[in-house]
Amino acid sequence: MNKFEQLGLNESLLLAIKDLGFENPSEVQEKAIPVLLEQNTDLVALAQTGTGKTAAFGFPLIQKIDAENRNTQALILSPTRELCLQITNEIKLYSKYIKGLHTVAVYGGASITEQAREVKRGAQIIVATPGRMQDMINRGLVNIKNIDFCILDEADEMLNMGFYDDICSILSDTPEEKNTWLFSATMPAEVARIGKQFMSNPVEITVGHKNSGSATVSHEFYIVNARDRYEALKRLADANPDIFSVVFCRTKRDTQAVAEKLIEDGYNAAALHGDLSQAQRDGVMKAFRGRQVQMLVATDVAARGIDVDNVTHVVNYQLPDEIETYNHRSGRTGRAGKLGTSIVIVTKSELRKISAIERIIKQKFEEKTIPSGIEICEIQLLHLANKIHDTEVDREIDSYLPAIYEVFQDLSKEELIKRMVSVEFNRFLSYYKSKRDLSSQAGDRERSSEPREIRAGDPVRYFINIGARDDFDWMQLKDFLKETLDLGRDDVFKVDVKEGFSFFNTDGEHTAKVMEVLNGYELNGRRINVEISKNDGGSNSSRRDHNGRGGERRGFGGGRDRDRAPRGDRREGGRREGSRNSERRSDATDRAPRNERRSSSAPRRTETSGASRERRPRRS
Repeated sequence: MNKFEQLGLNESLLLAIKDLGFENPSEVQEKAIPVLLEQNTDLVALAQTGTGKTAAFGFPLIQKIDAENRNTQALILSPTRELCLQITNEIKLYSKYIKGLHTVAVYGGASITEQAREVKRGAQIIVATPGRMQDMINRGLVNIKNIDFCILDEADEMLNMGFYDDICSILSDTPEEKNTWLFSATMPAEVARIGKQFMSNPVEITVGHKNSGSATVSHEFYIVNARDRYEALKRLADANPDIFSVVFCRTKRDTQAVAEKLIEDGYNAAALHGDLSQAQRDGVMKAFRGRQVQMLVATDVAARGIDVDNVTHVVNYQLPDEIETYNHRSGRTGRAGKLGTSIVIVTKSELRKISAIERIIKQKFEEKTIPSGIEICEIQLLHLANKIHDTEVDREIDSYLPAIYEVFQDLSKEELIKRMVSVEFNRFLSYYKSKRDLSSQAGDRERSSEPREIRAGDPVRYFINIGARDDFDWMQLKDFLKETLDLGRDDVFKVDVKEGFSFFNTDGEHTAKVMEVLNGYELNGRRINVEISKNDGGSNSSRRDHNGRGGERRGFGGGRDRDRAPRGDRREGGRREGSRNSERRSDATDRAPRNERRSSSAPRRTETSGASRERRPRRS
């Protein structure tokens, strides 16, 4: 007997479940479905990504919908268009045997007129991103004043992306007597506030421990120098020949740059971020699902809704600014009970974040060392041997065998095997034989690049080789540094601009980021160089502000440090995190958190390693 039959689902749903091959409900489904079927109640469910939340609310929702009534009865809100489309497709699969039930996806990046037309034709269920849904409400294109159900999926991520006001506005346009079901991986304060404001005595379901990570995911971290981060990524890929992974970067620019370098170095990689058109994103995801892409380099925003089976690794090329986001990243692997690995590449200055994440996910990280070149060669050699051993022989090759035997007739079995595996082994050996050991030098090189011990709270003074002749004054340079480094308005201080160079300060916690991001950029054909200065930036550099930091000379226009971007580097909209601009974008993925709101005209990053980059041997 299929265990779904014990949950109270009707025959139409059970037929669809059978077609989908589902046999046993997940824990969140087992806990949520009976409650939602038997009670007219609000519900808060905490469960990790990949635990089957869509079916947990989808099955009971479909069973409660009146398919003969063409009016909108349910609204499902999700953070991104990818997740919106994924939920829509799954709801359609679940309801395939229910005649007259229609589900419509409403999201940015597609025709709002066509979406409104689909809703008007009769859509009992609308799946929407908050921005586009608010837009349609404002235009009078949709009516949700009489819905019976409202589902908030990935609620923590929607709020993390700045949708709090949109969600409150949308929920305020719905009836009080509806049932609200909130599904989330974590329970930050804003999610709890939504629940308190718009829900009445909700039933609470928790799968695992609150905010904890999935038990099917193991967590590893590797310590490297900031300048070796990309080389470490390549070695980890080579040490896992069958890798099928999502690689996370903080910004769209870094995502594109890392993907381009991987492709250049012979890896099957692609970028996924908010600057891609919908057609481009669909193409990338199709290639990833078809495994033509082994390493999908993505931002946190764009990766929401990636539901691909058998992802072996999640690689945190850079840790997220909000450590709670790590839970969502690691949830891309270890899905549906399968095992997965979450890898973090960190510098020594970022180690404190590992401890913070361990406290949140209630799991320990295992510290590992980046494999040496020789270790990678050995791994690749054994992988090739196993690949040859397990290859199925096509009988059409038989007609060519006599000629092949003649070529190899002077070789013994042992000699033939040596030469076959050497085809692959020699290429990797040639590439790695002169490469240094990244892990063994990480500590020494960190110390050699920092003339003194730098603690997180200590101010650090930097020399940078751009100045007044590059058309910077202190305010423009400060704004350029904030934009490029993704720092807050008070994180860059004591900016002192000279003719051909400048000085500036940050707290020590930003040192690794400053050195990694700025060194190697080009500005108008000139390579930027940053060094830690021995000058501590005393009182002659600038006046002290009320925080004790360097408050640069105030301009004549208002007596405050204006948030103004340098020429050609202004952000569209000029919004900061937390501000509520009246013009709201309807596309969820374009509503990026602050770590993605960088100017597209910022200087181009170039290779930062001391030597020119050697091309890795391409995979056969």
